Amino acid sequence: MKIGVPIEIKNNENRVGMTPSGVFELTKRNHTVYVQKNAGFGSGFFDKDYVGAGATILDTIEEVYAAAEMIVKVKEPIEEEYGLIKHDHVVFTYFHFASSEPLTHAMIASGAVCIAYETVEDENGTLPLLIPMSEVAGRMSIQQGAKYLEKPIKGRGILLGGVPGVPPAHVLVLGGGIVGIQAAKMAAGLGANVTIMDVNMKQLRYISDIMPANVNTEFSSEYNIRRHLPKTDLIIGGVLLKGAKAPKLITRDMLKDMRPGTVVVDVAVDQGGCFETTRPTTHQDPTYIIDDVVHYCVANMPGAVPYTSTVALTNVTLPYVIKLANDGWEKACANSAPLARGLNIVKGKIVYKEIAEAFDLEFAE
Repeated sequence: MKIGVPIEIKNNENRVGMTPSGVFELTKRNHTVYVQKNAGFGSGFFDKDYVGAGATILDTIEEVYAAAEMIVKVKEPIEEEYGLIKHDHVVFTYFHFASSEPLTHAMIASGAVCIAYETVEDENGTLPLLIPMSEVAGRMSIQQGAKYLEKPIKGRGILLGGVPGVPPAHVLVLGGGIVGIQAAKMAAGLGANVTIMDVNMKQLRYISDIMPANVNTEFSSEYNIRRHLPKTDLIIGGVLLKGAKAPKLITRDMLKDMRPGTVVVDVAVDQGGCFETTRPTTHQDPTYIIDDVVHYCVANMPGAVPYTSTVALTNVTLPYVIKLANDGWEKACANSAPLARGLNIVKGKIVYKEIAEAFDLEFAE
């Protein structure tokens, strides 16, 4: 198979769809890999590394799309890429269709096969291709939250871990999945007082067992969330509904209950966000303020640490890329239930129910 790895052109996205190590595993199986010139530069991988692994370097993104049968990316295609995607392409990337109706319609119109990293689901119900980026984003959410609590950036002017004689910050984590656990670990490690909320009591019991004493668990409800807001300094939104829009757990009217300079970090922004006031931001312009509450809603947080993120992502995507390349998408998806669950749009038809429901579009079973 001919596989293309283009430069990511989303704002400040420095990750790349594949490492030279991943390219080597494909070329040694006699697949052809086309990598756009300087595609890996932002992640610390150079053209000579890709050439050494057997790749062919192409100058432009148009050449990569034209030459490839399968496109392996990191982020969803943006408007400039829509016209490059054709009916004979397989596109394997993070799509997050439920948060973008224009992208959904564009991929339907393209006639391509769209396989989404975030809905590849194994027999245990976990999302193996989402986990590493959720781990990165969960940890980063605390780094960023701690920074934006500083006064020069309009935060409350509070040190997350406090100092002797001064109490630490209060951190509220919404969602006890991968993002929430990693965020709670980081915040607890810095000395903050942490409350993590979820509706899954089994998960809360697990979290309670593994977390240090400065992490408390609580059942998530609107009443309980509202009760915490007046005393919370940093709120992390890490709620995920597979393939669907995130629920709005923090509504606009709740902002008035927060102290000026409170920081909210919405890791669920890719799925529409779990705060009503969420709108996607970029690393170039990461925050905005509503009702004196600082919002950090960068839609590609792991893109700020591209080396870590690219290596972590290739570690988990590569086995699926190899299956698709070896067998073709139809046979690969027929023989792999996890990969079949990654199918979102196939030849102009929506085959993932939650996407159809998000925009009241026809679902093809």
